[in-house]
Amino acid sequence: MSTWDSTRPPPSMALTPARRWRAIWRFAVLALGLMAGLLALLLARGAERVSHAGARRYSPYVVRAYSGFLLRVIGLPLTVRGTMVQGRAAWVANHASWLDIFVLNAITPALFVAKAEVADWPGIGPLARMAGTVFIRRDRRDAAAQTHVLAAEFRRGHRLVFFPEGTSTDSTLVLPFKPTLFQAFLAPDMPRNMRVQPVSVRYHAPQGADPRFYGWWGGMDFASHFLRVLGQGRQGRVTVILHPPIACDPDKGRKALAAASEAHVRAGFEAS
Repeated sequence: MSTWDSTRPPPSMALTPARRWRAIWRFAVLALGLMAGLLALLLARGAERVSHAGARRYSPYVVRAYSGFLLRVIGLPLTVRGTMVQGRAAWVANHASWLDIFVLNAITPALFVAKAEVADWPGIGPLARMAGTVFIRRDRRDAAAQTHVLAAEFRRGHRLVFFPEGTSTDSTLVLPFKPTLFQAFLAPDMPRNMRVQPVSVRYHAPQGADPRFYGWWGGMDFASHFLRVLGQGRQGRVTVILHPPIACDPDKGRKALAAASEAHVRAGFEAS
């Protein structure tokens, strides 16, 4: 998988003393909340193993609660437009930042699909595993096995979230969607009546800040970007647009499904 990068350097990560202190106290609040959340998550997973054969019936709600908590602590307003599809469906969204995980989780309990390498990232990997992230290897040789894993999650009633751009951006554009991912939605062992709901995620930078303020891409350091967002006083905002669902029709193929999804996401992104 290639990583997108900008031709322009990212915004400065420098923090003023006031922003540094703001970042510190917000981080402390989030850390306390995380400890409580992890305890609740462990209890939820224990209950799921006993009563639901491991299916995640409770734990996604814990993740959702913490995601909303994080957005409130940092002061980032979230606006949601459109109607959430019911039943078996996958969300496909543009990917701009580590914030996407919390923004989308704050809307609905969901499991994210990520590249297998994320599982080994220090700090992030263990948390992602606890939150139920589905890790896949983007290798055609593993396509059948990965499809089986995804189909099993859908049958358990889980909503899965995909980022078909295959990388994150600076938050000011939408990259072409990779059709390969969409083949899984058309596989014979997928549940019937599967649908894909395109989702546009649009960040608006704080007044006077670089428009790419919330974007996290390329080789940007996570800790520096995380602290910069935490240290911001008056935040910008984020808008999420839920588009009408698209039926997964094998006769039309993965390229048509990817193109239709991308068109919806791009239109919503540019209009918001």
